[in-house]
Amino acid sequence: MSNDIGDPGHGHSPAAWTTVVIALVAISFGTLFFFLEMPLLVWLSVVLLVIAGIVGLVMTKAGYGVGGSKTTAKQH
Repeated sequence: MSNDIGDPGHGHSPAAWTTVVIALVAISFGTLFFFLEMPLLVWLSVVLLVIAGIVGLVMTKAGYGVGGSKTTAKQH
C-alpha cells in the first residue's frame, strides 16, 4: 500500500472510467446478443469494445489520464 498522497492511483482518471463504462456496456450487450443468437449484434459489440480502448487512448493523450494536464490528484 502506498503512502504517497500525490499518487492518484491506478485507474482514477476520467479516461479510465470512460473506457471501463463503455467496455462494460459492450460486454453486457454482447453477452445478451450472444444468448439471443444475434451474431451481427455480437460482432458490433466487439467493435464497440475496440472503440472503448481507442477512446481511452485518445482521452489519455488529451490529458485526461492519470497525471494528465487536465486532471488533479485527489486526497485519499
